[in-house]
Amino acid sequence: MMKTVSLEKYRSKRDFHVTPEPKGARPPRRKRLSYVVQKHMARNLHYDFRLEWNGVLLSWAVPKGPSLDPSVKRLAMHVEDHPVEYGSFEGVIPAGEYGGGTVMLWDRGTWEPEAEDADEAFRKGDLKFELHGEKLKGSWVLVRTHLGWLLIKHRDEYASKQDILKAEPRSVVSGRLLLDIARENGGDVAKAAKGDPV
Repeated sequence: MMKTVSLEKYRSKRDFHVTPEPKGARPPRRKRLSYVVQKHMARNLHYDFRLEWNGVLLSWAVPKGPSLDPSVKRLAMHVEDHPVEYGSFEGVIPAGEYGGGTVMLWDRGTWEPEAEDADEAFRKGDLKFELHGEKLKGSWVLVRTHLGWLLIKHRDEYASKQDILKAEPRSVVSGRLLLDIARENGGDVAKAAKGDPV
């Protein structure tokens, strides 16, 4: 399932004459694999967790966002692959478009699979990896269960009881909150503000 895949599903859901999201071209594989988390206030607030693999961003929607606490298992719904260029997108998807709402680049960095055969680990539903992000670091796992995927932090020096989502609410590229991004890009400011800490 992690082999090179098409972006047709991603493209079929979007009107690129209307949305500023990237259409996506397959870049050559780089030595360092990118990782991003985008905070996304669409119908509901969620965090899009993305790992670069085989020329696309494998993507999961995490409704409650990642947790640094290894005892906390966060539901992660596997969604369509996104183009690698999407990893630098921060702005507003117009209302009426798929995923319409405000998108913040909440974290970014690189990642490394811990298994020699990451394709096989993904197929088995037990993908362990190391994150080198600005906010999220250390060892993590995505585990597939009968209910879906779970995103879990492993116990290491980066594990913590701190609520990273409240402690670090701003964009890693612009320093803005969701309401700032919405205001500066013609989005729904009141709705976006609901995703910011009180």
